[in-house]
Amino acid sequence: MLTVEEIDAGYKDLQALWGISLAVNEGEIVALVGPNGAGKTTTLRVISGLLKPSAGCVLLRGRSLAKEPAHRIVELGISQVPEGGRIFTGLTVLENLELGAFGSNARKVKDQSLQWVFGIFSRLEERQRQRAGTLSGGERQMLAIGRALMSKPGLLLLDEPSFGLAPLLVEQIFQMITEINRQGVTILLVEQNVRAALELTQRAYVIENGRIVGQGSGEALLSFESVRSAYLGSS
Repeated sequence: MLTVEEIDAGYKDLQALWGISLAVNEGEIVALVGPNGAGKTTTLRVISGLLKPSAGCVLLRGRSLAKEPAHRIVELGISQVPEGGRIFTGLTVLENLELGAFGSNARKVKDQSLQWVFGIFSRLEERQRQRAGTLSGGERQMLAIGRALMSKPGLLLLDEPSFGLAPLLVEQIFQMITEINRQGVTILLVEQNVRAALELTQRAYVIENGRIVGQGSGEALLSFESVRSAYLGSS
């Protein structure tokens, strides 16, 4: 479904990625894990078209995204949930969700998509007339994910969905991610909670200093001593 081939990217004179390659197959949940500053978010920004690479290419079902602007990439089926959610706090929950269906195809099925999102996040249906700025941290993350789903993505990019949440809320968010995947959405997950990410995903990539340094099944990576010592606090 998604192929990232030998991507170099950065910000002005600062290179952040060196030869990044990864693949996500239809129906998978794939994780990209690593320390802060490793290049995880930069990789997602390249995929979603917010940052153009200096080398390499991104392919969606074999189609190059090199010349596509970010809004067109959303219409082609890739939607990103940024770290921290970044909802519109002055708007209602419903208004935030409706903004997610800005593409012409998504607008045609907005009502059906809204019921789909409410089926996954019942809390959002209860709060739909409430100002988004009054939501709890967990509810804001649900809203950010729900807004992304309103564009009817085939591939959902999640950037640190557990960031700043209490453990119980983290568990709920991960259960909802599993349900979204079960309903047919492929997921590429960037996550600071390495253990939770590797337990959730079919496959994972480890990134350090802008380079992929390991890959394999979540179960296999959990057993690697280098991963356990670096990210799970065991020696």
